[in-house]
Amino acid sequence: MKSEKLRKLVASGMLTALIIALSGFYIPVGASKCFPIQHMVNILAAVLLGPWWGVGIAFCASLIRNLLGTGTLLAFPGSMVGALVCGLVFDRTKKLLPTCIGEVLGTGVLGGMLAYPIAAFILGKDAALFTYVIPFLVSTAGGTVIAAILVTILAKTHAIGYIRGLLAEN
Repeated sequence: MKSEKLRKLVASGMLTALIIALSGFYIPVGASKCFPIQHMVNILAAVLLGPWWGVGIAFCASLIRNLLGTGTLLAFPGSMVGALVCGLVFDRTKKLLPTCIGEVLGTGVLGGMLAYPIAAFILGKDAALFTYVIPFLVSTAGGTVIAAILVTILAKTHAIGYIRGLLAEN
């Protein structure tokens, strides 16, 4: 069991590093920076590691991006809620399409709405409840499409099963 957790921790670190390494790739939408790579990793983490590992990856990536000045506090609700929702959906269904829909709804709608109190009360921005829903939807849509293509290719080549096996081997 220890080696499985260690393997998942290493995989989580690698996925976090991927997000940080590609954090220069973003799309400015309104007042937010949209990072499609974060949402791609949310889905990969859901498929490979599970919901709680995905939330941990999202938290660590958001924290590091904030410390490096490449992200904002708004990264926390969007990335973490999306990771949780798509991870829970994949855990229940084991299907890619509902997982992708979970990522879009979790990040775009729920994360976008949860960004409001951070923007209004912590950052002091003039915002409404749905201010960040559209920008977050744009961000997650791009990352979700990338992830859907990547996971489909990995599934067809049986790489997903192989990677899962590596992560679970004792």
